[in-house]
Amino acid sequence: MKAEIITIGDEILIGQIVDTNSAFIASELNKIGVTVYQITSVQDDKTHILKAFEAAEKQVDIVIITGGLGPTKDDITKTTLAQYFDDTLVYDEAVLKNIKYLWKHFVKQPLLQVNIDQSLVLSKATALMNKSGSAPGMWLEKNNTIFISLPGVPYEMKGLMNDEVLPRISEKFDRPFILHKTLLTYGLGESVIADRIKDWEAALPESIKLAYLPNLGRVRLRLSSTGFDKAAITAGVDAQVSSLLPLINDVFVGFEEQSSIEQIIGNQLVKHGKTLAVAESCTGGKIAENITAHPGASAYFKGGVVAYSTAIKINVLKVDSELIASNSVVSMEVAEAMAQNVKTLFNSDYGIATTGNAGPSKGDSDEEIGTVCIAIATPDGVFSQQFNFGKQRLRVVQKAVTMAFTLFQKEIFKKC
Repeated sequence: MKAEIITIGDEILIGQIVDTNSAFIASELNKIGVTVYQITSVQDDKTHILKAFEAAEKQVDIVIITGGLGPTKDDITKTTLAQYFDDTLVYDEAVLKNIKYLWKHFVKQPLLQVNIDQSLVLSKATALMNKSGSAPGMWLEKNNTIFISLPGVPYEMKGLMNDEVLPRISEKFDRPFILHKTLLTYGLGESVIADRIKDWEAALPESIKLAYLPNLGRVRLRLSSTGFDKAAITAGVDAQVSSLLPLINDVFVGFEEQSSIEQIIGNQLVKHGKTLAVAESCTGGKIAENITAHPGASAYFKGGVVAYSTAIKINVLKVDSELIASNSVVSMEVAEAMAQNVKTLFNSDYGIATTGNAGPSKGDSDEEIGTVCIAIATPDGVFSQQFNFGKQRLRVVQKAVTMAFTLFQKEIFKKC
């Protein structure tokens, strides 16, 4: 079973917003056995939209459309759908009642005609109630193809997907089981891993596909299989994972479907009642940001200092100015002092510190652009490593963050 996602809006095509809707919809469809065949973005232009509808109808079973359902003149999805289905727009009393409720209890502004007109739907459509906004979804059928129109506002779209769309698709169609198992690896590049596992990969059965998903400092290995025998598919993928793990044991940190490396670290710290603080220079708070992105981080994360300038390293983290003068602010010695001192400052069990030259200029150090020193302070001492992550600033920062988590994860699983 195949689906196409069509996003409508000039704001996507000119780069004004990022299309996060398609990623969410594709992920959720995949979970219920629907394969996304294509994702298409089109302008707020009737001719362009009609062409996209016509092309999609010929190649997929389900077309999910987002955007263009608002109350302004540039929102033309409903009128274009009416033309495509040779239909008219009619007021839906249940939708209008929902709009009036939202305006009375939440919006608390006069209800305008443009708001009332949001209750217009195609006469041939089944209205999908939007509990979070005024634009209803619509479910339509034409020549054995399902067309589903959803608002472009992400939280409204997600509510309709979860409450209306996914249950209806699950009930209507007999779908295959799709299994993805993604292994998280840190510390080796894609080509190195590929060379290491080439014999294993060559022996994979045709029913199981392997995808390499590289990012800065990490590579995800995704195994995928599809079919109607869930037990057989699961057993087959699990068997391949079992034979793969010994080949990548030194860089494997967990499964993406279960948790990220930050969550794995957090779970280990909570399990043993340990805490962490961070001192960041070149990473600019991104380590702390990644940690606190996950609920429950306060159970183990004490806090951090973004010591971007040399003065803050000296005055806040109490790094000896003579240590900096004799070794350079970008050095393993300074990184170790930062890690130890932030650990003391926050009274934590562990400390992570980064200092480096992310570029494009060298700042207060003569070390080469891309040089980063990472230190880990533990209850038993401190250690550090120096790296060079290249010349591109964003790449340097992200690889430094990834490496800091990699080093720390290895340390706490060795100690805890």
